[in-house]
Amino acid sequence: METRPPLPPFTPETAAQKVRAAEDGWNTRDPQRVSMAYTAQSRWRNRAEFITGREEIVGLLSRKWARELDYRLIKELWAFAGNRIAVRFAYEWHDDAGNWFRSYGNENWEFDENGLMAVRHASINDLPIKEADRKFHWPLGRRPDDHPSLSDLGM
Repeated sequence: METRPPLPPFTPETAAQKVRAAEDGWNTRDPQRVSMAYTAQSRWRNRAEFITGREEIVGLLSRKWARELDYRLIKELWAFAGNRIAVRFAYEWHDDAGNWFRSYGNENWEFDENGLMAVRHASINDLPIKEADRKFHWPLGRRPDDHPSLSDLGM
């Protein structure tokens, strides 16, 4: 049986660890790797798209990262209880025409007993920004530990 620690029920420390692990995974921009944090039949609502299962997760993320270039994400724990976590996030990206965006949102997550995410509901809004207004400047990949959080950035 697959497990993905930390496992529920979550504490303040383990919920924060789970959020950072998710952020780190998404910042790889590797759809297959990211999909392995979810149950085989995970159910998602991502914007207006409803998907089920890892194969559909890989498809959605492949389309996403083909369109959202130079993607950099910060997630922050909002609340948790038992096997559920609420997260707020922001990410910056540009399209193939060089237009920059900051996307903001909230996610509600539900985990199975093995620490795999079984349900993910994401609400996301896109804000066009000027390249000069970007706040996420680390090299592609994992956000450095000393980079400011969303709260530190006043977001």
